[in-house]
Formats: sequence, C-alpha cells, structure tokens
Amino acid sequence: MRWQGDRESENIEDRRGTPGGPMVITGGLGTLVIVLVSLYLGIDPTALLQQVGGPQGPMPGAPAPDIEGQRETRDFVAVVLADTEDVWSDLFRQMDRQYEQPRLVLFNGEVQSACGNASAAMGPFYCPRDHKVYLDLTFFDELRTRFRAPGNFAQAYVVAHEIGHHVQNQLGTMEKMEALKARLGPRSANELSVRLELQADFLAGVWAHHAQRMKNIIEPGDIDAALQAATAIGDDRLQRQSQGYIVPDSFTHGTSEQRARWFRKGFETGDISAGDTFNTDQL
Repeated sequence: MRWQGDRESENIEDRRGTPGGPMVITGGLGTLVIVLVSLYLGIDPTALLQQVGGPQGPMPGAPAPDIEGQRETRDFVAVVLADTEDVWSDLFRQMDRQYEQPRLVLFNGEVQSACGNASAAMGPFYCPRDHKVYLDLTFFDELRTRFRAPGNFAQAYVVAHEIGHHVQNQLGTMEKMEALKARLGPRSANELSVRLELQADFLAGVWAHHAQRMKNIIEPGDIDAALQAATAIGDDRLQRQSQGYIVPDSFTHGTSEQRARWFRKGFETGDISAGDTFNTDQL
C-alpha cells in the first residue's frame, strides 16, 4: 500500500502506557475472540464477557509498550485513518449529510472506553457510545503470525472495518439493529450480528474502492492481503482452529467466505446502496 508522505489524521488519541478498568463492546473483532474462547471452554459466552468486564488492574510485571518500535505502525494507522476521513466525508457529502470524524485510540494492554474497560485480548473494537475506535498495535503482530495475514493492507482492512462500524452508527443502522437484537432470542440476535459485521466488511471494501480512486494507494497483492485477513477471521475457520468443529448458530461475524465476498463486493462496486446485508436471503 502506498502511504508514506500522505496526510496523517489528527484524530489519534495515544494512550499507550496508560493503565485502563467492565466492558460493553459493540461490533468489531473483539467479541468474536471471547465467544470462541467460551465455546472452547464449554461455558456461556455472557458469563465470560462478564468476567472480562470485571475490574482489572494492570498485569504485574507487564512490559512497557515499545512506543518507539511502533512508530512506523502508528504513522501508518494515522494515514489510513486520514484516508477514511477523506473518503467518508466525500461520500456523506454526496448523501447531503455531514460525516463526523471518529477518534482512534491507541492503547497497550487495557483501556477505558465509554463502553467499559477492555483488554488487548479483545482485539480492535468500536465503541458507539463515544464514537471511538480502540486499537492495540500489537494486534497487528497477531494478525501476521496467528492469523497468517501479513502486509500493511491487511492492517488497513482492520482499521477500515472498525470505521465501517462508525459509518453504521452515523447512519443509524447500529442503533436499530441493537434495539432489534434486544427483543430476539440468541440465535436470531447472532444472525443480526453477522449481518452487521458483514456490512462493516462491505464498507471497508467501499473505502478501499474510493481511496484507490482518489489517491491510487493500492499496490499489487494488497487486495489479496485484505481478503486473506477477512478469511482468516471468519467464524468457521476460528471455531475449527479452537475446537475442531463449527457451530453455525453461534456465528457472530460470518464465515471466511462471506467476509471475503462482502469486502470484495464493496471494493468492486464502491456503492453504499449495494451493501444492504439486512434485506437479503443470500449472505
């Protein structure tokens, strides 16, 4: 991905090295990890979420973040965030709306958000209550090693996915879906979560389409890297890795094939209206 020398966003809030402390996270990659761990342990996911949400202090002996070692990654994230600001401001303008630029919080270990306290183990997430994306940069190491999705465009996909949740929040989609989920049983609520996440993947693809049109940022292999990242964090693949079998009714983010396909659709069309994952029988 071409990014050196491009504008960096001013909406970076750097809390690395600051201790964080219950956790109510909406959207993002984090809840998927918790659900998979609970399934592996054979316990109710809500119980594990409550335990994670309990008061926490910094881990004894935890190493300080290597802020200098993360400088290039931090700068890269700031450029990607700026690209999302440019793309979504333009697209919202075309809809006669004003895009509210979110802030991206960098943290290490744990962090306090308006949605509660979260640990780095939860992964990147978006909090609709404060309109902020939260990211521990060490997640990108896990993306490269555990998920085998290397490359900076795979990292850009992660950021763009979380910004996709912000777009959903701005458009009122997230609020409607959360209200509806509260009236549904677990299986139906999970299906709505899948539809919300797949739309965020689609919106990440829309961003990539317009960022390429506006700034020519994509290099050979970049889209494959994003598709590899989307594939690596599909519910089916992660469940097979953690427990050896899949439980479709417990999916909250979508299969590897679905995630990659919706991202590709967003990238190929660049059309927000083509990503209505809530009114289609074919996810």
